[in-house]
Amino acid sequence: MARANGTADIVFRNARLVDGTGGPSCLGDLALEDDRISAIGDTAQGGLAQIRGTREIDLAGKVLSPGFIDVHTHDDRAVLADPLMTCKVSQGVTTVVTGNCGVSLAPLDIAFRPPSPMDLICEDPKGFFADFGDYLDTLDRDPPATNALAQVGHGSLRVGAMERLDRAASGAEIKVMRARLEAALEAGAIGLSTGLFYPPAAAAPTEEVIELAKALAGFHGLHSTHMRDESDHIADSLEETFRIGREAQVPVVISHHKCAGMDNYGRSGETLGLIEAARLKQPLGLDVYPYVASSTMLASVRGMQASRVMVAWSKPHPEAAGRDLAEVAEDMGLSQEQAVEALTPAGGIFFSMDEEDVRRILSYPHSMIGSDGLPHDVHPHPRLWGTFPRVLGHYGREAGLFPLEEAVRKMTSLSAARFGIKDRGILREGAYADLVIFDPDTVEDAATFDNPKQPAIGIEMVVVNGRTVWQDGQHSGARPGRALRRQDLDAPRFEGAA
Repeated sequence: MARANGTADIVFRNARLVDGTGGPSCLGDLALEDDRISAIGDTAQGGLAQIRGTREIDLAGKVLSPGFIDVHTHDDRAVLADPLMTCKVSQGVTTVVTGNCGVSLAPLDIAFRPPSPMDLICEDPKGFFADFGDYLDTLDRDPPATNALAQVGHGSLRVGAMERLDRAASGAEIKVMRARLEAALEAGAIGLSTGLFYPPAAAAPTEEVIELAKALAGFHGLHSTHMRDESDHIADSLEETFRIGREAQVPVVISHHKCAGMDNYGRSGETLGLIEAARLKQPLGLDVYPYVASSTMLASVRGMQASRVMVAWSKPHPEAAGRDLAEVAEDMGLSQEQAVEALTPAGGIFFSMDEEDVRRILSYPHSMIGSDGLPHDVHPHPRLWGTFPRVLGHYGREAGLFPLEEAVRKMTSLSAARFGIKDRGILREGAYADLVIFDPDTVEDAATFDNPKQPAIGIEMVVVNGRTVWQDGQHSGARPGRALRRQDLDAPRFEGAA
């Protein structure tokens, strides 16, 4: 609350307050005291005329909303290696969820280069943490500009417990993995992620995942999943996902929902119908990014049915980054499949989705927004820098998929509810001062597939825990982010589940 003498650290005046709930915006004032919102006043009721700020900022009708929560990131190492997190704060992101797709930096102790796709976040075995608590403690000692909450990756558990990954885990190996998962949950991990599409976990049967996921129930943890198949067998993979949640009795978040491959264009009506029916019976959510292209290890090209493929990075041929695979293959005098082998280890960008499917999934009321960006790629997918302003500008303002208030809800309070993030994702007195100020008439993504490392347009100021991290197109240098542990959170909240 504001000080008794009617002062505050900062008072924002004449803001268009979009509170994150999806309700109508209003013109008003908002005051900050230390790391919290201390007062909010509607201009129609006099605003906060009685409060004076050490610093006063007239927003002249610009939007003031909760900071955006990026629910699907691979920022596990980025928050340590590049703690300014410019690619995120420049687009209004104040909190990132890490450890997705079965890949996490902890708990894992290895002496060899990790298998793909784990090398997308860290190729050096020394960059992993044997103890999950040590990872979080490191963030405490050397914080990033954003808040971070972290999951345990099923793939990381398998790599640490199994000599061979091309088979189901034995009972003894599952026991080892579950013990490490439970220790990580005790230390502050928020849940378990799977990447059943990827080689480290592709041989894992559903029962293995269920047995591990059962550990989450006692910790109010959740399970997020890059499903086993997002293309031809997507309906089967959805049913597997629902089954894991039902039998383990834990909430599930479907990662980056899509219908991949040209043969599956238009199937989002079918998949959203399946999700909606399941959502009414069990705690279930999903996230999506606003692009028709995905990005992962280049070796995935064989199953992507992509109309175009770009090289994001290549260890043996770094000069190929940013070029189309077809052109690189032609220059090499190889078939595209042979070129992939020559470029590997490598990452790629795959144009494998239909625009109408992307719009339908974005418009689904229960879909959150996650970037799924790969921060260590030489030539990353533009979603790393552009996801959130693209939702606001291209899909909200220009395409008219949803009103501004709904776009903000998908990036703030909805995400906070699903992950149990307490006192964030909403404008209200007592909530943390994670804020973004933007121009609703100009906000848009500047990052493109050809030039992906570009800050957004129209993001004027970003505040994390009451401290300014981005203003007028520049980073302040401040790093006020916090490692959010499971103990800091509420239980995940899902509407509709019986």
